[in-house]
Formats: sequence, structure tokens, C-alpha cells
Amino acid sequence: MGMKNNIGSTDRIGRAVGGAVLAAIGVATLVGALEFGTVVGVLAVVVGAVLLGTALTRICLLYRILGVDTSESG
Repeated sequence: MGMKNNIGSTDRIGRAVGGAVLAAIGVATLVGALEFGTVVGVLAVVVGAVLLGTALTRICLLYRILGVDTSESG
């Protein structure tokens, strides 16, 4: 059956854009184009990937734990 969506359209767009930007900064850092350090680069890629994943699936486990629902059906 799956989980009920808990991310709305505006939230989804923000997560997709923010995730893509963070992931791009992380990758640029890891390949040496930016000098933020390896730890920051890895963290940016991981957080960016999580944001992109939640935007694609429209499900946020942290929102579920906290009882937050930004979807139109909530």
C-alpha cells in the first residue's frame, strides 16, 4: 500500500531546488572546484540527496514523526 504523502507542492519545489543546489555544491567541493573541505562536500551531497529523494517521493519521515503534513490532502 505504501505511506501517505505528507509533502505539498510548494514544499516539494523548495526541497527539489534546495537539494539540487546542495548536491551540486557538494559535488563541486569533492572534485576540487570549491574549497569547503571534504566533510562539508560529503554532507552537502548527502543532505541534497535526501531533500531530492523526499521531493520525488513526497514523503518525509521526519514530518511523519513530528505530525507535520504540508500536502493538500492533509
